[in-house]
Amino acid sequence: MFQQLVSDHGAGIARVAGSYVRSRAEREDLLQDIWLAIWRALPSFRGDASLKTFVFRIAHNRSVTTLARRRPDGAAAEEMEQLVDSSPGPAQRLASQRDSERLLAAVQRLPLGLRQTLTLRLEGLSYAEISEVLGISESNVAVRLNRARQRLSDRLGGRDHRE
Repeated sequence: MFQQLVSDHGAGIARVAGSYVRSRAEREDLLQDIWLAIWRALPSFRGDASLKTFVFRIAHNRSVTTLARRRPDGAAAEEMEQLVDSSPGPAQRLASQRDSERLLAAVQRLPLGLRQTLTLRLEGLSYAEISEVLGISESNVAVRLNRARQRLSDRLGGRDHRE
């Protein structure tokens, strides 16, 4: 069952972890922590929610715990992940890579609550599932998604509003 979870949700969990931390090393550490927590929690799964929601809830909780434990003294410059694009031409690849990096940077600058909600939605979770994972109402999910989209639109449109 654990192997099936890794197969089905591994990439999504990696993207969720990547939305909480910026460096590749931190993401790998967080992923290891998440998968260990899932392994340990699996026997207690009662089926009250879907297995997908259960797994993403654990990923969210471990990520929040990691952020809470992080020392505020800051780290050295954190590297952004390189997003690989399989477009045929080098000019197209460069333009696409810059767009991806710009989008990733804009998402990373969102407040944590908006970033969490947006990342889970991009992973295909429904409003109800996001509500369960984050422990907020479905209407709050909708509000957060609208705010996240608006801020991304403002930032990517050249009007970077810092709040």
